[in-house]
Amino acid sequence: MTIRSFDPADTDAVVALWQEAGLTRPWNDPRKDIERKLRVQAELFRVAVADDGRIVATAMSGYDGHRGWVYYVAVADSERGTGLGARMMADAEGLLLDLGCPKVNVQVREGNDRVIGFYEHLGFAPDKAMGLGRRLIAD
Repeated sequence: MTIRSFDPADTDAVVALWQEAGLTRPWNDPRKDIERKLRVQAELFRVAVADDGRIVATAMSGYDGHRGWVYYVAVADSERGTGLGARMMADAEGLLLDLGCPKVNVQVREGNDRVIGFYEHLGFAPDKAMGLGRRLIAD
C-alpha cells in the first residue's frame, strides 16, 4: 500500500470510490471538485494505492492560514476496518502540520454516526459550532 499525491489519471477511480463510499451528492459534481482542488494546494490531495494498482482510499485537505480541513476521506469497502482511514488522516494531518496548521476540522453529515465514531476514535470532538454554507457556483 502506497499513499501518494493524486494524479489526474486517477480521476475515474477516485470518483468511483467516492460513489461507493456514499460521498457524492447530486448538487456537488465530484469531477469539478477535483478540477478545483488541482488549482489550489494540489499536493494536499492524496490517494492510497493497493499493491495491485487500485485506488483504495482518498483524503483531500486544505489550509487557509487559520484552520486545516480534510474532505473526501474515503476507504474502499474491501479495506474498511484495516486502519487505512486512520493512516489517511495521519498523512493529511502530517502535511497540514508541515504547513504550520494549528488545528484541523472535518465535517460529517448529521446522522452519519459510523463516521462520527471513526473521527471520535481519532480524537476529534464536536466544536460546538454549526457549519453554514451557501453555493457561489451551481454545479
